[in-house]
Amino acid sequence: MSREPDPQAQAVLDLIDSIPRPPTYALSVPSARAALEEFFANEDPEPVGDVTDFSIPGPAEDVPVRLYLPEGDGPHPALVYLHGGGWVIGSLDTVDDVCRGLVNRVGCAVLSVDYRLAPEHPFPAALDDAYAAVEWVAAHGDTVGIDPGRIAVGGDSAGGNLTAGATLVARDRGGPEIARQVLVYPAVASPAVHDFDSYEENGEGYFLERESMAWFYERYVPRAVDQRNEYAAPLLARDLSGLPPATVVTAGFDPLRDEGREYADRLSDAGVAVTDYHYEGMIHGFVSLPDYLDAADEALDDVAADLEEAFYSG
Repeated sequence: MSREPDPQAQAVLDLIDSIPRPPTYALSVPSARAALEEFFANEDPEPVGDVTDFSIPGPAEDVPVRLYLPEGDGPHPALVYLHGGGWVIGSLDTVDDVCRGLVNRVGCAVLSVDYRLAPEHPFPAALDDAYAAVEWVAAHGDTVGIDPGRIAVGGDSAGGNLTAGATLVARDRGGPEIARQVLVYPAVASPAVHDFDSYEENGEGYFLERESMAWFYERYVPRAVDQRNEYAAPLLARDLSGLPPATVVTAGFDPLRDEGREYADRLSDAGVAVTDYHYEGMIHGFVSLPDYLDAADEALDDVAADLEEAFYSG
C-alpha cells in the first residue's frame, strides 16, 4: 500500500518545489534564517487583546520576548512558547500565527521566547534561555497580567526539544511547577545514539530533510560529549517520571515522526499522562500553516483543549 501525503500537504510541497531555492543544508546560516522568515511571514495577523515586545534577564544576556494577552481582565494562565527552526533559524515572527491562534482558542497569555541561536550560541544556550523564561514567568508574571500559578511550556520541532529539556530541568532543580508540556513534532533524539525508520522514509521531499536535521544538529551540539546529554536529547533520559502531563503532536511524513512517538510512549510508560495526536497525512511544520492546511487548525484545537484542561479544570 503506497503512502501519500494529504492533498493539501502535497499542494504545499508542490509550492515549495516551485521556488528555486537550495535546501537549508546547502545555505549559509544568514540565508537559511532569511528563507524561513519569508516562508512563515504572517501577512494578516489574527487580532488578540494585546501584544508587547520586551526583554527579560537571561543567564548570559537579555532575552527578547513577545507577550500576547487575550481580551478580558487577568491574571491569565500562560504558555511559554519556544519556536522551531533547528536551534539555528526561526524567531518570534515565524511562530506569530501559532501564538495568536492559541491565545484566542485558550483565553491564555502566551510568552514567545527569542532564545539565543546556534552556531553563535551552541547548547546549552537555547535551553538556558528557555528555562530562564519559565522562571521569569513564575517569579514576575504577575507584573504583566499572568497568573504565575498556571504555567505551561510548549514549542514545535527544536522548540519541542527545548520544552522537553526545560521540563526535565524544572523537575531536577525543583523549579516552577508546570501544568502541561506541549511537544509539537519534537526533536528529542540524539543522532549519535538513535536511528529511526522515519528518517529513511521521510528523509527527502517532505519539507524538513534528513540532511537539514544533520546540519542543524552539527551547529547546535558540536561537542561529542553533549550529544549524549539528556537535556540536549531528552529521549536519552533514563527517568521520565514526575514530568508534567504532555501533549504530543506528530506528522506521518516527518523525519521526526518516530522519535516524537517514542517519547510519548516513554512518558506514558513512566506514568506521565499523555495525549498523543498523530496526523498521518501531514508534514513537518504543518501546524504553522493554517492558511493552507485544515489540519493545522485541527491540531491547534487539540492543543488548546489540553491547555484549557490544564489551566481551568479544578
